[in-house]
Amino acid sequence: MAVAEALGAAAARLLFYPTLLYTVARARLPGSRWPWVHRPWFHRIDGAVLLGALPLRGRSRTEWEAMGVEQLRLSTVDLTGVPTLENLHKGVEFILKHRACGNSVYVHCKAGRSRSATLVAAYLIQLHHWSPQEAIEAIAKIRPHILIRHKQVQVLETFHRNMITGTTA
Repeated sequence: MAVAEALGAAAARLLFYPTLLYTVARARLPGSRWPWVHRPWFHRIDGAVLLGALPLRGRSRTEWEAMGVEQLRLSTVDLTGVPTLENLHKGVEFILKHRACGNSVYVHCKAGRSRSATLVAAYLIQLHHWSPQEAIEAIAKIRPHILIRHKQVQVLETFHRNMITGTTA
């Protein structure tokens, strides 16, 4: 299993820039001519959450802090990675904290389709007491090109089950 994870992480590093270029190209194609091809960079999911792709404007952590942006980084391997339950709880707590203050949170991964969508689904599960499927469907209505894979659905099901039983592990 560790070998497969290492190979997956290596493949993700190798494919990072080609797949980022693909994401940029899809976002820049004209939406009115080819709406099935164009993919907006981000979507507002609700009053507190925006779900999207990697912010391309490079800034240092200090520059972001000077602009009043608080960052929470929850590392998950691209392409094959599944957010841990611990990271889902941390991310949901972060979003809810900012929501309570009337702020918005930009949740992203490289393309804004899988890892970030999984976290946003966990947030909706917690907030609305939805099932994983209800949360995924709600996001897909707004951002149709999300791709939450089977293992990500499984972690969302565990997150949901733990929410119902009141456990965090």
